[in-house]
Amino acid sequence: MTGASDVRDRPDPLDDDLGWMLGIAFRGYVRAAEHALADFPGGPRGYQVLTAAINRPGRNQGAIAEELGIDRTVLTYLIDDLEEPGYVARRADPADRRSRLVDVTDAGRAAWEQRRGALRRVESHLLGALTPEESSTLRALLQRVACSTQAVDPLRDMCEVVARVRPEPTPVGDRSERDIRIRPARSRRRGDG
Repeated sequence: MTGASDVRDRPDPLDDDLGWMLGIAFRGYVRAAEHALADFPGGPRGYQVLTAAINRPGRNQGAIAEELGIDRTVLTYLIDDLEEPGYVARRADPADRRSRLVDVTDAGRAAWEQRRGALRRVESHLLGALTPEESSTLRALLQRVACSTQAVDPLRDMCEVVARVRPEPTPVGDRSERDIRIRPARSRRRGDG
């Protein structure tokens, strides 16, 4: 029989699980960022769109959507939200009349600067367990990981990684994991009960 103290002395498998660590940090950041940007058009995603437009002015909506990993339709609504208070303006792309370029206004820059300070305070709080040097190192490492991840086709490359590291199928009863097929849900058609 194992006592409660024996259980506490064992290392927790989650302690070195990257997904768990990233998830906890991400959820903490998201909650605090949503609070800091609650009244900002589009919330944290609107702020990211504005940041992308400030960092690379005069880009088209498709390029911003791709960089941020946001569906183009959703991006259109976010830009609408930012356009309403006058933070951004759209104009036709002279090279392609079907494309719209996004320009940041002076009001948009001022709003971004104000909110950037609020988000820096959120980040400082989140990284409060680290020294300034450790915080700087973590940012540099995360930036490197994010840039290398974004530079590749994440679906194709991640599937290749999973295929290389996936363990052999484990037997389930008298069948292996490979023998078990999950059927996709059938879509309901109008008139189906």
